[in-house]
Amino acid sequence: MRIVSDLDWEKKLMDPIGERTLKPRKTGITMVIDKGMGLLAFEDFLNTASEYIDIIKLGFGTSPLYPKDVLEKKIGLAKKHQITITPGGTFMEVAVSQNCVNSYFKMIKSLGFNGVEVSDGTIDLSRQFRDDLIKYGTEEGFMVVTEHGKKRKGTKINFNELTHTVHSDIEKGASLVTIEGRESGVEVGIFDENGKCSTDDIVQIMNSVTDPDKILWEAPLKSQQILFINSLGPRANLGNISPEEVFALESIRRGLRSDTFHLAHK
Repeated sequence: MRIVSDLDWEKKLMDPIGERTLKPRKTGITMVIDKGMGLLAFEDFLNTASEYIDIIKLGFGTSPLYPKDVLEKKIGLAKKHQITITPGGTFMEVAVSQNCVNSYFKMIKSLGFNGVEVSDGTIDLSRQFRDDLIKYGTEEGFMVVTEHGKKRKGTKINFNELTHTVHSDIEKGASLVTIEGRESGVEVGIFDENGKCSTDDIVQIMNSVTDPDKILWEAPLKSQQILFINSLGPRANLGNISPEEVFALESIRRGLRSDTFHLAHK
């Protein structure tokens, strides 16, 4: 179903490229990283931009730092707007390292989270343990998003390992597999010290997996978002988007910025 406007804009004015779809989306997913937004700002943000957001991640291990009532309200607001909300993957890694995974799952379920991220950016997980976490998360009713790549500065993606991880994670029930880019987008994963990456690397990764629509690219920088959409089109799944950049990214997706204007006029 194509996007429509309740302001009754001419379709070609609202979406010149003509490929944006309504939620729930399977492609063109936007994942926002929330690093501690206040409740009133969060509510205003969703009232303004929720149609363009599919997933909100409470970054890193920030979830236990909120007052309980504030956290529950944020979760409730996200779900009201058809958004999957998940704790950061680092928090799951804390649970693994502290040997309290069962307690972690019990708590996030009781709070109302409807998504969970399984990652090993800071710790090492065996393939079997990773499989068990994905399986348990799906059985408990969470949307499971996994992540591939280390957070250490200068760490590069191994394409063979990535391909194996994507295939295995999806087979075990993961909805999306995120390619690590951190919140900085610099000198990690496929990005160099200037936040740049090769179009050839993107194409190689997309061609190496059987379901490329399951890949979500962490792309916090505008230049990265433009590169992915110019390379893959508006269907590119992008993550670690800051709240203040949601409208800018949506404009890029639709050809409402000069950076992707040409996609509507091929």
